[in-house]
Amino acid sequence: MARMTEKQKRFVEEYLIDLNATQAAIRAGYKVDNAQQVGSENLSKLVIREAIEKALAERSRRTGINQDRVVQELAKIAFVKITDVVNDDCEILPDADEADLAAIESVKVKTIPTKSGEIGVEREVKLSSKLKALELLGKHLGMWNDKLDVNMNIPIIFEGEADLEE
Repeated sequence: MARMTEKQKRFVEEYLIDLNATQAAIRAGYKVDNAQQVGSENLSKLVIREAIEKALAERSRRTGINQDRVVQELAKIAFVKITDVVNDDCEILPDADEADLAAIESVKVKTIPTKSGEIGVEREVKLSSKLKALELLGKHLGMWNDKLDVNMNIPIIFEGEADLEE
């Protein structure tokens, strides 16, 4: 198997930062003028692709972050019900499921003095966007097609050659 140059090794390391081949090429020391081309060429080289795939797999194992885990987290957000998390006073339920609690984006508690001298409490529990989570899950499942297909097959019917000459 071919060996990578030091610059190519650096390219692999830089590519793992943001998965942007052009920026990785620039940060690895290639000329800015041809960084896009070099980045594309590097990604087409088997030895570099294999090094990137290996590094991504190692990172996934090390961090525990993988596609399944991301989809599971999105599902928690998408399918949580507010009544499974808070009561009528907007207090977090003590027996709320951890999966449901994972969907909480923020909690705000404000104490407000009343005219009678008592302290009132205002609570706000905000869940992460269900709509965004459902959108991302739908995209993952291939449910939404954001591309407009302008290719059309329209049959042209000729009734006769006489019609063509007119």
